[in-house]
Amino acid sequence: MKKIINGKRYDTETAQLIGGDGYGYRRDLCFWREKLYRKKTGEFFLYGEGGAMSRYGRSTGQNLRSAGEEIQPLTLKEAQEWGEQHLDADEYEEVFGRIEEGKTQIATWIADSVKVDADQLREKGYTLADIFEAGVKHLTSGL
Repeated sequence: MKKIINGKRYDTETAQLIGGDGYGYRRDLCFWREKLYRKKTGEFFLYGEGGAMSRYGRSTGQNLRSAGEEIQPLTLKEAQEWGEQHLDADEYEEVFGRIEEGKTQIATWIADSVKVDADQLREKGYTLADIFEAGVKHLTSGL
C-alpha cells in the first residue's frame, strides 16, 4: 500500500518490515492485522487492515460496514510502545537497541560530517552513548 500523509510518502513495498501481529482470519468480521515498518529515513509507520467489525472497518452506508486498511505514521515513542506490545524482547532490542536500566534512548539528526567522525570513533571501540556522553560532559564542564 502507498499513501501520502502530510507531504510524506509511505510505501509498504519499499519500507523495512519490522514485525507484525493480528487476530483471526480474513473472513472473520473481527479480523485485524498490523505491521510495523521503518522507512529509509528512519521514520516508523503502521500498516493496519481488518474486517468490518475491527478498528479498520469502514462505514459504507446506513448500517453497512466493510473491511478496511490504513497507514498511520508513528513517532519513535509510539513505535516503541507498539513494539513493547507486539514484538518479543529480542525483536524489540534488534530494532530499538538494548534496554539498559537507568538510561534513556534518544533519536536526533546530526550533520553528515559529525556522523563520519562518530563512525571513526566507533571503529576504535566507542559506542554512540560514549561519544554523546563525553560531548555533553565536555560542553557542560565550563558552565
